[in-house]
Amino acid sequence: MSRLLRRRFVPLFLAAALPVLAAGGPSPSPAGQADKRVEIINLRYSTHPAFTRIVLDIGALREYTSGEIREPGLIYADVLQAKLNSLLEGQSYPVGTDYLTRIAISQKSASTVRVTAEVDFSKIVTYRVHHLFDPFRIVLDIYPILPAGTPAWESPAGRPGAKPPATADGKPAEPLPSGYSMARQLGLGVRTVVLDPGHGGSDPGCIGRSGLREKDVALDVALALKKKLTAEGGLNVVMTRESDIAVRLEDRTVIANQRRADLFLSIHVNAHPDRRRAGVETFYLNFSPDPGVNETAARENATSTKNIGQMRDIIQRIVRNSKVVESRVLAEKVQENLVQSLSTDRPEVRDLGVKGGPFWVLIGGEMPSVLVEISHLSNPGEEARLKTPGYRDLVVRGVYNGIMDYIRSLGKG
Repeated sequence: MSRLLRRRFVPLFLAAALPVLAAGGPSPSPAGQADKRVEIINLRYSTHPAFTRIVLDIGALREYTSGEIREPGLIYADVLQAKLNSLLEGQSYPVGTDYLTRIAISQKSASTVRVTAEVDFSKIVTYRVHHLFDPFRIVLDIYPILPAGTPAWESPAGRPGAKPPATADGKPAEPLPSGYSMARQLGLGVRTVVLDPGHGGSDPGCIGRSGLREKDVALDVALALKKKLTAEGGLNVVMTRESDIAVRLEDRTVIANQRRADLFLSIHVNAHPDRRRAGVETFYLNFSPDPGVNETAARENATSTKNIGQMRDIIQRIVRNSKVVESRVLAEKVQENLVQSLSTDRPEVRDLGVKGGPFWVLIGGEMPSVLVEISHLSNPGEEARLKTPGYRDLVVRGVYNGIMDYIRSLGKG
């Protein structure tokens, strides 16, 4: 019987920064050279009514990968540039739940430590592999299917036994860590929204073959969206620009922070070397293993004034992004409603999904922040539609409905 193997890399470009970020810690090396691998000396776990948490204490920042093997039923995390303390080598820990039977740790290779969890995939909703700081540690959370009647706050998918939301490629999205984010636990609402029309001034963004410029479309859509959010949504709306001026990427979330905004939404129009590619997609701040996402991020980040010497701070700000859960939920609401709105005019509109990506314009925001690519200027059909007021109205309606849907999900609508 063949194995079904899925592997996820987290985070993507951290490898290039490891020599700078990770000082000390023990790697097999020629005689006379320091061992740069970090020594792992502690593995712990705890079982709760709604999930099991496995924690690997590392202490020094390290790149890691994670994935699953459907047969025989394993979830794993591999820590790179690491070695096991001899007391942990080959250790195995029976757990005794019906969905998780055993946890094991071993030295997979000379420089890689692997933690595995033996699970019954038919009895879990989802799982999440992530990391925490101070000290650095890798966490594996496994969420079982809960019995009927379990309170909704105990289910990572919002209701017992529900499947988690899926990404564009059909893989399960990462669950809310404990069912409710801090914003939901505290009953926080939304009053001020910052709209960020992409590009501007000397930066036109992408340009269609007919000469239609991204910066002009983004500004027109943002101004119309501001009017709708103010008049119909009763929200206070702040614009990062209201005319054709240049605003540094780094300053856009600064504006949002200064105005103590509750949401930040950056509006863009996409482009792709393949002119047949079409559709809409929405991003939140995160690392991504998807080359297409990173290509889009590189294009949108092109005007950043930051340099390589600031990589450590950049990476820390991304991985410490405490708004990632709410940003992802906001992105899902905007994407779902935008696709639905555009489908009334064009049923075949392509839903390219919700994805995490390292976008400069989202870094530093102290509120849920997303970037939405409302169509492709590189696609002749979508460029032609973007010229029409009717199509832009559908974009505005979709994004507006997504924002209001998100607000209602907080119990404030």
